[in-house]
Amino acid sequence: MSSPSLAELIELARDAGREIMAVRKAGFVSQHKLDGSVVTLADQRAEAIIEAGLAKLAPGAPVLAEEAAAAGRIPECGARFFCVDPLDGTRGFARGGDEFTVNIALVEDGAPRIGVVFAPATGELYAGEPGQALLARYDAKTEALAAPATPIAAGASSGALWRVVASDHSGRNPATARFLAGLGEATTLHASSSIKFCRVAEGAADLYPRLGDVSEWDAAAGHAILSAAGGGVMSLDGSNIYYGAARGEVLIHGFVAYANDAAKAAALKALGR
Repeated sequence: MSSPSLAELIELARDAGREIMAVRKAGFVSQHKLDGSVVTLADQRAEAIIEAGLAKLAPGAPVLAEEAAAAGRIPECGARFFCVDPLDGTRGFARGGDEFTVNIALVEDGAPRIGVVFAPATGELYAGEPGQALLARYDAKTEALAAPATPIAAGASSGALWRVVASDHSGRNPATARFLAGLGEATTLHASSSIKFCRVAEGAADLYPRLGDVSEWDAAAGHAILSAAGGGVMSLDGSNIYYGAARGEVLIHGFVAYANDAAKAAALKALGR
C-alpha cells in the first residue's frame, strides 16, 4: 500500500469540506441512523469524496469510515488502513453550528500516524505526522489561505491550574465532573468535534477527557495530530489505545488526551489509577 503525503490528505479533507458547505448552502434534511445518531446528505457526500480520493492515492487500502460502517461495511483493517469521519459533529452541523470537522487518519500497526482535521466553516486546518504538527487557516468564504501553516506544540503547563477541554454534550456528565474534581484546580472550556484534540495539540488546553465509548473514526485523526505535537492519548487504565483491533469492533471505551507527562500523571490520579 502506498502512503499519501500529508499535503495530499490535506487537499482531500478540503475537497470534502467544500462539498459539506455546498450541501449546507443548498439546504438539507436530517435523518437518523439505527443507533439514533444524526446523518445528513453532507456526511454521505463527503465520505464518497474521501473514499474515491483514497482509492486513487492508495489503491486497495482498507478504509474504516463512519457511514460505510453504519451500513455494515467494515473492512478487515490489517496493519495499515485509513480511518475516516467525513463529518464529525453532525448534530451541531444540523443545528446550524460551525464546530464540525472532516477527519482523515492513516493508522499503522494500531497507532494513528498521519492525521488531518479540517473545520470548513471556520477555515481551521490541523495536520500532523511524525516530526511535525501544523495549523493553517483558510478564509471560509473565498477558500484562500488566510494564514500560512505554522508549527504547533502541546503546552507545558505547570499544573497550577489544569486547562480542560470537554465535549458540549458528554463533557457535562457526572463522570466528567468527578474527573474535574479529582484534578483539583481546573478550568474548563467546551467544544465540539475533534477540535478538542487540536486545542490540546496547539497548547490551548492540557487535557481532554472522554469518559464514555467513542468510535475509532472519532479519535484517530486528532490522536495523530496530538502525538505529532508532543502529547498523547491513553485509555482510562493508562494503557495505549490500539486501532483496528478486530473486525466489527470499532469502539474505544473512553480515553484521556494529554499535553505532557505532568498532565498524564494528573489524569491518572483523577481516574484513581
